[in-house]
Amino acid sequence: MSTIRLTMAQALVKFLVNQFTMIDGKREPLFPGAFGIFGHGNVTCLSEALFEVKDILPVWRGQNEQSMALAAVAFAKAKLRRQIMIATSSIGPGATNMITAAGVAHANRLPILILAGDTFQNRRPDPVLQQVEHYGVPSITVNDGFKPVSRYWDRITHPEQIISSLPQAVATMLDPADCGPAFIGLPQDIQELAFDYPVEFFTPTVHEIARNRPDANRLKAAIEVLKSAKRPMIIAGGGVRYSGAEAEVAKFASDHGIPIAETMAGKASVVHSHTTYIGPLGVTGSTSANNIAAEADVILSIGTRLQDFTTGSWTCFAHDAKFISINAARYDAVKHRAVAVVGDAKVTMQELVPAMHGFKVDAAWTKKAKNEMVIWNKAVDGYKMPTNSGIATYGQIVGMVCDKAGERDYVVGAAGGLPGELNKVWRVKSPNTFDVEYGFSCMGYEVAGGWGAAMADPTRNTIVMVGDGSYLIMNSDIYSTVLTGHKMIVVICDNGGYGVINRLQNFKGGESYNNLLKDCNVKNLFHVDFVKHAESMGALARKVSSIAELGLAMDWAKTTDRTTVIVIENDAFVWTPGDAMWDVGVPTVSKRKEVNEARKYQDDLRKKQRIGV
Repeated sequence: MSTIRLTMAQALVKFLVNQFTMIDGKREPLFPGAFGIFGHGNVTCLSEALFEVKDILPVWRGQNEQSMALAAVAFAKAKLRRQIMIATSSIGPGATNMITAAGVAHANRLPILILAGDTFQNRRPDPVLQQVEHYGVPSITVNDGFKPVSRYWDRITHPEQIISSLPQAVATMLDPADCGPAFIGLPQDIQELAFDYPVEFFTPTVHEIARNRPDANRLKAAIEVLKSAKRPMIIAGGGVRYSGAEAEVAKFASDHGIPIAETMAGKASVVHSHTTYIGPLGVTGSTSANNIAAEADVILSIGTRLQDFTTGSWTCFAHDAKFISINAARYDAVKHRAVAVVGDAKVTMQELVPAMHGFKVDAAWTKKAKNEMVIWNKAVDGYKMPTNSGIATYGQIVGMVCDKAGERDYVVGAAGGLPGELNKVWRVKSPNTFDVEYGFSCMGYEVAGGWGAAMADPTRNTIVMVGDGSYLIMNSDIYSTVLTGHKMIVVICDNGGYGVINRLQNFKGGESYNNLLKDCNVKNLFHVDFVKHAESMGALARKVSSIAELGLAMDWAKTTDRTTVIVIENDAFVWTPGDAMWDVGVPTVSKRKEVNEARKYQDDLRKKQRIGV
């Protein structure tokens, strides 16, 4: 057996650069780059190995470990999980900063390879800088904190171990059912060790994502239920996009007259103008989709984990409605007593289509769904229409930005009030142009995610929509994009704090407290000059005071040569309606009349919940 002597770090990098993937028939690097901040846990050995391959595996230096890992997650989503970015940090706080990003990747079923430095295995110099010691379990380090948010976790304690570990990590990240973050801890003294690695370990390998076919009997059972439906509907989730099943699902819905709604992750599975599209479903959804869901007798959910914001905490559906769930992951497929069809969305739909030949939904049901959508579209047109009010609403802002967006332009958002407004008001013009991170609802994802999305496809505009609260949590990758040339357009909606949480606080009977800046314990109510802040990081920036000015600023932003920031103040109390119920904890005892009334309302709503698992 031929061998080559390398350090563990060198062998790890050599393996990674020899992994490839097929995208539209073309061989591409599976790992096209890395985000890295170097420290004593990865700067001497791992960075030395990365330097040798800098022309084929470039390292992009972020400003914060969490944000660079979030950029990696957004890159994977924009690439529909076909390519995977690496994120590397030193030990200690550099590593723990990435735990939040791992949670985002885990919740959203997105791949990222996290390589974090670790303490010495020989323990000779212990305790080393940034080491957290556990008196009773000395083998524990902060990297054990990644275990709950990793699909694959390993710590390399001998250089030979990467021969078995790295292929498992890659397989996990490429598995449609298990897809998520892979974490590998790299102790400093193990990175430096040399080992005689088999040459064949570095053989160039081309990976193609598996398409698991459904069990014939489960598919037959699903077909029987679907054919019995009088009022069916489809819920398209993120799995539709990752499978590339958009065309199959869209045509199936049109051919059979079945209303189709989307989850937040599934939005942009179909275009807004699709013949039977009825809008987004759930808590941040449309009245059209929620009204149809309430009457549907069979729900065909495709590629969705049926999160509470999609199901209205399981109040959106009739108690006797039947569910069919097509999902690559068994765990997701069996939820809520569904007829579980475990398989890839694209091939499952291809096998489903012939068996449904001749099936047609009653024209009255299809017409009802279309009428609901007409009413919803008219309502949204009203919500986005400028008024004489001195301050803009979310609906007006999102509406104008969407109108100015090109057909292929890609919008990025995350936590706060914008996810609901984007879900309701943004009208998708072409598939796979929408990324609102709502699996983990991570404040700070927006700007970092925009960097990753802009890197993934520089041929289109990446438009980031972010509230002032999320912007203040994480904004430094504006500077990163200026440094690296990955332009994005950032629209900051300034409502003076955490407007959506203030809304929830008030809705459940609470007095406004500690959310909007004016309701916080502050000595001097000072507002950030976001234009100057963005300009200080090298971006171009402009503040606008009206929706008309916003439109002009968007036209300008599309002509600039670098990241461009537009700031607009917006109303913290006006929201686009359409919501379903959301189950949250409300005090059973309170001195406030409003809280007691909210508690009664919550109890009444909970009676509508379906019982399931």
